[in-house]
Amino acid sequence: MKLGINLLCLTDFVTVEHLPAIRQIKALGYDGVEVPVLSGDAAHYAWLARELDAIGLERCTTSIVPGPDVSPIADDADIRARGRQHLDWALDCAIALGAQSVGGPIHAPIGHFTGTGPTESELSYGAEVHHALAERAERNGIYLSLEHLNRFETYFLNTTAQCRDYARRVDHPACRIMYDTFHANIEDRDQVEAYEIVSPHVGVVHISENDRGIPGRGHIDFTAIMGAVRRSGYDGWVTLEAFGAGLPAIAAATRVWRPLFPDYETLFAESADFIRRTWDAAGRELAA
Repeated sequence: MKLGINLLCLTDFVTVEHLPAIRQIKALGYDGVEVPVLSGDAAHYAWLARELDAIGLERCTTSIVPGPDVSPIADDADIRARGRQHLDWALDCAIALGAQSVGGPIHAPIGHFTGTGPTESELSYGAEVHHALAERAERNGIYLSLEHLNRFETYFLNTTAQCRDYARRVDHPACRIMYDTFHANIEDRDQVEAYEIVSPHVGVVHISENDRGIPGRGHIDFTAIMGAVRRSGYDGWVTLEAFGAGLPAIAAATRVWRPLFPDYETLFAESADFIRRTWDAAGRELAA
């Protein structure tokens, strides 16, 4: 297992001012970071790659979110074309960053609804775009990690079964799934069963508490989830995702209006300790 952290807890655009906190992340035992790619260009992420190399952190994933004007599943052909260009831009940035995966809700805009579930046309449009993107990603040693979101954020991929079926539709080995405990806690009745549904396709595991705060302080049964992950043979990125109220744009997107952790040092340290302890305990139980 490699321990990662989504930097959206710090910022939606990493600059030099965030490097001291990122050095602290390294000192606390994290192996890599998930970098938000919401703006900027490839040159910026090439700079960040050099900084992260100097610190000694891998880039497990980039996280991107298409807006309604660049949706790859839109009925409007011009918007879909811009959506393909947007995903290609995000992949360019990921390549410059040296990321191992392009992840997150790369399938549909957050907070945009049509009043129905996904149509056959939308599923077909998305699968075509993501197959082509997966092919290009694979040529550059990168894979996709499609993230299922809860029904209050998107209508496109909510349950893990939907995500599995969509990955099968995309039909490319570089198209994988980002399993997220926060969203599965809302949409799936049993997280062990939910993980088992997608386990052959998982590329990244997101550890996120039911309130988006520090894992282990809420009600999600991470012991059971880690057991399912370890039984599946998965040994890749296990990445903390937490959000606070300090970043207005992120707070608005995640609907986090209150502080969910006392400070960054507590979030970083307590989460790293909890995730590693839970992972190790699951391993001991498996070996017993």
